[in-house]
Amino acid sequence: MENFKLFIQLTRLNKPIGSMLLFWPCIWGLTIAYNFSSSLNNFFFYTILFFLGSILMRSAGCIVNDIADKNFDKRVVRTKNRPIASEKISIKIATLYVLILCALAFLVLINFNHFTILMALISMPLAFTYPLMKRFTYWPQLFLGITFNYGLVLAWISIENEISIVPIIFYFGAIFWTLGYDTIYGYQDIKDDEIIGVKSTSIKFKNSPKKFILISYLVFVISLIFVGILMKFKIYYYLFLIIPIIHLFFFQIKKLNVNNPINCFNKFKSNNFLGLVIFINILIGKII
Repeated sequence: MENFKLFIQLTRLNKPIGSMLLFWPCIWGLTIAYNFSSSLNNFFFYTILFFLGSILMRSAGCIVNDIADKNFDKRVVRTKNRPIASEKISIKIATLYVLILCALAFLVLINFNHFTILMALISMPLAFTYPLMKRFTYWPQLFLGITFNYGLVLAWISIENEISIVPIIFYFGAIFWTLGYDTIYGYQDIKDDEIIGVKSTSIKFKNSPKKFILISYLVFVISLIFVGILMKFKIYYYLFLIIPIIHLFFFQIKKLNVNNPINCFNKFKSNNFLGLVIFINILIGKII
């Protein structure tokens, strides 16, 4: 039971927000691509596959991140008790967990068409090198955005079996969404990060955090508008966009206090709600 608890902590299964932020772009891409005039069976089937894939890959990614950041995590108050940093789980066992999780994720992946499988495998090096980026650049959140939102493109391909401008624009905008919310997340540890020497957009833009987050979210909202235009959604889609706009610019930015870690975490976590709202928004655009 103790080992099971450590596994849950290691994979962050007790903190599902990361898996959901990986899942929402997948369901967005699936929804804009899917033809709802046909049977819904495939839609539900692919939704389950992407949900399982999100959990498995996020869990594997967390372990890789903790292995890479073992020495950093020991020096950060929020992370010093993580299983690998506190040496409750060995690197050898953690690596075994990663291999098992990736094998399970591959079993999920082979249910898709060949193009989706190929594109997913191409992204693997980026997914597992992201934890190293904070050592070399102030833009690790950019690499996280590229990785975390890649499922949007994969979901489109799983239905259409080809790429187009619509998912590319949506993917580009979603990257900026991640830039914004992960910058907010980074302010929880900014003091420790500056001391130990890791880099982030939170540190780079610490003198004007709200301005950078505002620009990031603005790009995301513009991408949502362009997607609506390209998909020929009716006026209801744009009216419903008011909800995510209010959430992003008023709740997240205006009420953000970068000096309060709890405030930052709550604003970050609220993006799960935003993901759901945008999913509903796309459904309205597709169906009405």
